[in-house]
Amino acid sequence: MLQPIIHYSLHFVFIAWFAYQFKRQEMAWFKVYLILLSSMLIDIDHLWATPIFDPNRCSVGFHTFHSEISIGLYILVFLFSRVFWLKLFTFGLIFHIITDEIDCLMSTYF
Repeated sequence: MLQPIIHYSLHFVFIAWFAYQFKRQEMAWFKVYLILLSSMLIDIDHLWATPIFDPNRCSVGFHTFHSEISIGLYILVFLFSRVFWLKLFTFGLIFHIITDEIDCLMSTYF
């Protein structure tokens, strides 16, 4: 019961907190939040898996956009991009992968 709460809190609540800490002035934090939230589109690759949702399957390393090659690409773009929104988006992708990996570890060990 605790695992889904932790998982979805990291996906939604933590990135809102991060965005607020990052850009407090006016509504800029909300724009940052929306960019980070848009990185959830990475989960579209779940739609071409069979079954679409398997509670016993770790998405990291299984789904196309959760693969090692994709993760490496996210890290490279994050490190070398000078475009602010792209850097934020790839940060969101990397954080999404970390969140999914935490979920995988919790499934394995708890």
